[in-house]
Amino acid sequence: MTLRHALYASEVMHKRFIPREHGFTYRVFSMLIDLDDLPRLDRAGGWLFGVNRRAPLSFKDRDHGPGDGTPAGEWARALLIEADLGWDGTGLKLLCFPRMWGYVFNPLAIYYALNADGGLAGVLYQVSNTFGERHSYILAGDGSPVARHSIDKGFHVSPFMDMDQRYDFTLKVPGERLSVIINEFCAQGRTLIATQHGTRTAFTKANLLKLVARHPVMTLKVVAGIHYEALHLWRKGIQFYKKPTPPQDAVTQASMTAPGQGQKGEAA
Repeated sequence: MTLRHALYASEVMHKRFIPREHGFTYRVFSMLIDLDDLPRLDRAGGWLFGVNRRAPLSFKDRDHGPGDGTPAGEWARALLIEADLGWDGTGLKLLCFPRMWGYVFNPLAIYYALNADGGLAGVLYQVSNTFGERHSYILAGDGSPVARHSIDKGFHVSPFMDMDQRYDFTLKVPGERLSVIINEFCAQGRTLIATQHGTRTAFTKANLLKLVARHPVMTLKVVAGIHYEALHLWRKGIQFYKKPTPPQDAVTQASMTAPGQGQKGEAA
């Protein structure tokens, strides 16, 4: 059975420029989930992978959206339709980490709103921080497979980064290759670049087992890595910013796409 889902073995890179340089890379694997095809995915997963049920690896709606168990596809579709992007509603896919051994943390989950021709009508970026909070950004596409977005930061993520920042996103509809590029800017220049590049493989139990063998505690490693790198920033004397009150609105929307401000490389 050929599934409309995929796996991506990827490398994540972060590099900070201001006020001091600091960088790291690590390997992960992500799922590209077709949110209109979850029942078939659950049946195919057998004992290894489940949808909204207990399994070594799983996808659970409560890990996404508002976090109350509302179906992620239903939640995202409603927001994207309300955003009036001109989306024909054909396809909705989610790039995220799996829940592993009962635990997951997604610093960034990306929902791709696809038209019938495969072009992007829009993108919903859901950002989570380690304080248990989530915020989403909805940005319009122009119908092509590549999207470039620029939007003011509206949600606290790192205590070593203030709120006076702007994000530039560059991404492409995932195909044989996955590419996500995020540049962050402040008044003094580029603060940070974060990228995720990966290679597609079929969503099968055999491939899942291979990836789990390479990354047996990946989701725990992501959170441990965040705190480990925070310790390095603290040792380097990077200013610590107190967590502000979360934004009242759970979603920030920008209706225009925009070219990046000096980003390195293109989505490919």
